[in-house]
Amino acid sequence: MAPRMTFMKPALAVSLALATAACGTADKLSQIGQPPALSAIQDPTTTAGYRPVQMPMPTPQSDHYNSNSLWRSGARAFFKDQRAARVGDILTVLVTISDKAEFDNKTQRSRTGTSSSGTGGAVGAAINTFLLPGGTSADNLASAEGASTFQGSGKVDREEKLQTRVAAVVTQTLPNGNMVIEGRQEVRVNFEVRELIVAGVVRPEDIAANNTIESEKIAEARIGYGGRGQITDVQQPRYGAQVLDIVLPF
Repeated sequence: MAPRMTFMKPALAVSLALATAACGTADKLSQIGQPPALSAIQDPTTTAGYRPVQMPMPTPQSDHYNSNSLWRSGARAFFKDQRAARVGDILTVLVTISDKAEFDNKTQRSRTGTSSSGTGGAVGAAINTFLLPGGTSADNLASAEGASTFQGSGKVDREEKLQTRVAAVVTQTLPNGNMVIEGRQEVRVNFEVRELIVAGVVRPEDIAANNTIESEKIAEARIGYGGRGQITDVQQPRYGAQVLDIVLPF
């Protein structure tokens, strides 16, 4: 039963992939001559797959006021400003990514092994006389030799730069005052939609006076920049090629 189940799993995966490809093809055929549709504006917490962020928090401290004092214990500033501080507030994220990496790795491995076994003494003489044909000896009954060689090389040379701005919404405030933000921007130009997604955890102290924050100060940052449309479709391999890349073991 196990081999049959093993065979059915790839077949089921191929069937699902083909069904999904058929649905996607039908959708694309219905959109011939139409520009890519923009996503509807919606609450990020209601989208599929949204999960509240949970992180280690310090021991909470209760605030208290002193008589005849304008200062509140635990306050981080004397005057209140207009920077984002509550769920639903908006702040601007300054996305700056400058990444350059160069790697050149080479691996070479070889192994050679030889083993032999035989029988000597009286037992060997008896085997030579009664069991083995003439010209052979029990001193070397069995021998094995093996050799393996592996060579591999890899090289990475990439350079990426991205500098833009995107407005994000505070979706959650954590007990220690940090905020979870998420922002999405879509721009449609000539039948191609460019998408920019920013999400992560920020500290109120890192937000500048003009209500902006640099992307390098976002913890657990998730930044995605891509697109969808006619150009992206041409750059992607066809569904059949993608299925074969997943299914074929070589």
